[in-house]
Amino acid sequence: MAMMPAGAGSGPPPPLVPLCVTAWTQVSAVGTGSVALLQALRERRSGLVANDLTHEPLATWIGRVPGLEQAGNALPVTLADLDSRNNRLAWLGLRTDGFMEQAHAAIRRYGAERVALVVGTSTSSIGATEEAYRGLLPDGGFPPRLAAPALHMPHSLGVFVQRALDLHGPCVTVATACSSSANAFAYAERLVRLGLCDAAVVAGVDSLCDSVLFGFNSLGLVSTRPCRPFDAARDGISLGEAAGFALLERDGIGPWLLGHGESSDAHHMSAPHPQGEGARRAIGRALAGGGIPAARIDYINLHGTASRKNDEVEAAVVAELFPAGICASSTKGWTGHTLGAAGMLEAVITCLALENDLAPGTLNCDTPDGPHGGSILRQNVERPLHLALSHSFGFGGSNCVLLFGRQRP
Repeated sequence: MAMMPAGAGSGPPPPLVPLCVTAWTQVSAVGTGSVALLQALRERRSGLVANDLTHEPLATWIGRVPGLEQAGNALPVTLADLDSRNNRLAWLGLRTDGFMEQAHAAIRRYGAERVALVVGTSTSSIGATEEAYRGLLPDGGFPPRLAAPALHMPHSLGVFVQRALDLHGPCVTVATACSSSANAFAYAERLVRLGLCDAAVVAGVDSLCDSVLFGFNSLGLVSTRPCRPFDAARDGISLGEAAGFALLERDGIGPWLLGHGESSDAHHMSAPHPQGEGARRAIGRALAGGGIPAARIDYINLHGTASRKNDEVEAAVVAELFPAGICASSTKGWTGHTLGAAGMLEAVITCLALENDLAPGTLNCDTPDGPHGGSILRQNVERPLHLALSHSFGFGGSNCVLLFGRQRP
């Protein structure tokens, strides 16, 4: 079923169950797997390329995962009826970093009915629907290989991953635009806390398609050059695609999800609240959920899309809530803005930062903008990192902030 996460009120957050991130992986424009991602971060090597995806020209740069169209990335026969770019991307992610094997080990520990699946996606398999309409049969029907109804619904990703892993527990799709897969972490924590499952697979997958690229372009949000988060000359986003997965358990070895904060300010369909009220509320609830004061945060992975208003508001909120000199950066110059997968991808980056004591800088930020631009980390910094936040702020004012710690509380 496709569901929206519960809205966060103004009262204190309920007691949170810290969960260990015992496995994680990612596939993005910078490479396949955590090692490739970490290497790209260290080398400050962007994955953005000139757009070569859309069926009509669109001058922009994208974070495209290469090779998804190749036969080697085709789905197995048992999943072939759900073949789409989005599901191929998910399949590639599942088979990376041994994630599928670790998920199956969790299923053996707890039972297939006791492992939840929570996926975050904003476009799901809309690219397959585009392709189906471009190839309509003379009778108006979809081509046989694109005829499965599950391909064309918002829960397509959930159906696919559930079948791929042979899971039989709760299966939920969270669709809150660009905060989708961050909210999926919060939803998964609630399922464990309420005793509805013993562990959870959390996923974030979104793929590029014409609707995404031309849709954002119609809003005047797409740059014609690689995105420049927090730069004075920034003029829009670079869109990307990614798949990421995490396994959450009550015990284990790995970084810990210590808190999460959600809010829905509903200020505007595509613009943030001018004073960042929703972002501020989400940050406060994440810190309160983990019992962590703002001064103890070592690194913040910012939403930082390189749109004019998002960066301006986010930088002001960070400058207001956190001490001067905090390591805060946007990593979208590496991967592009991966929409519903951004929360998951940047959670993986945050976990890698904690594990490797590496705070990545902000690519393409040459001249920091405004009075708060100086608070944005431009170059990579290596220093001990123990606690970190990951920000995800979506269309419609849907905000989610995740708090990760290097050690168990």
